[in-house]
Amino acid sequence: MGVNAQTSVPAFVTGQVLTAEQQTWINTGIPVFATTTTRDAAFGGTGEKVLAEGQFAYLEDSNTTQYYDGSSWVAVGKSGLTLISATTIGSAVSTVTVSNAFSATYDNYRIIISGGASSVSDAGLTLTVGSKVTGYKSVLYYQDWSNSGAVVLGNTSTYAFCGRTGTNGHSAIIDITAPFLAKNTTIAASGTSPTYNVWAFSNTNDTTSYTAFTLDRSAGTLTGGVIYVYGYANS
Repeated sequence: MGVNAQTSVPAFVTGQVLTAEQQTWINTGIPVFATTTTRDAAFGGTGEKVLAEGQFAYLEDSNTTQYYDGSSWVAVGKSGLTLISATTIGSAVSTVTVSNAFSATYDNYRIIISGGASSVSDAGLTLTVGSKVTGYKSVLYYQDWSNSGAVVLGNTSTYAFCGRTGTNGHSAIIDITAPFLAKNTTIAASGTSPTYNVWAFSNTNDTTSYTAFTLDRSAGTLTGGVIYVYGYANS
C-alpha cells in the first residue's frame, strides 16, 4: 500500500482526539485504498462510516477514482471499459492466475492477452474461474489457415476454450459475463495463431461467485506478454 492508503473510514464523535494518522487521512481528501477488498472492508464496521450514496474512493491497484451511487461503485469520468489490472506473464510458466479480477464493482468483464511467446509453435489457451475444474460447457470453432473449412470441438468439462498462443505471441480477447454474481457465468473468446483462427463459447453451468481466473495452455510453456482485465461500466 502507498503512504496515503487507509483500511478504515472512521466516524468521529464529539470530543474525540484525532491521531496524526487520522489527520493525514482527512488531509488526503478522497480516501485512498489499495484494492476493492480494502475499500469494501473500510465501511460499516465498529467506529466506521456507513457506506452511503455520494461517497468517493481512490483505488491504487487500478488508478481509478470512484463514487458510490447508492447501490454500486462507479468510475468517475469514465465510461465503457475501465482497466482493473495488468498482469505480466513470467518466464516459462505453465499457468497464470489473476486474483481479485472480479468484484461487485462490475457485472461484466473483458480480458485481453497479448505479447510474449509460447515454447511451442502453436497451442490452445484455456481458462478456468476460481478453483472450478469441472462442469464447463464449451465449444471451439477453428479454421486452419491452409483451407476455408471450419472444425468444431466441444463439450470439454475441465476448462473453457479461450484463445491461441505460438512462438510469435499470445492472442485472446475474452468477454466474461456475471463471474462475481450468483448467476451462470458465460465466456465468449477469439484468438489467432500462425496456424488457426479460433472462436470459443463456454458457460460454467453453475451460479457460483468467482473473483479470480487462471490461464493455461494445451502444450509447452508461456513466457512474457500481459493479461489485461477491464470492467464494463453499467452506465
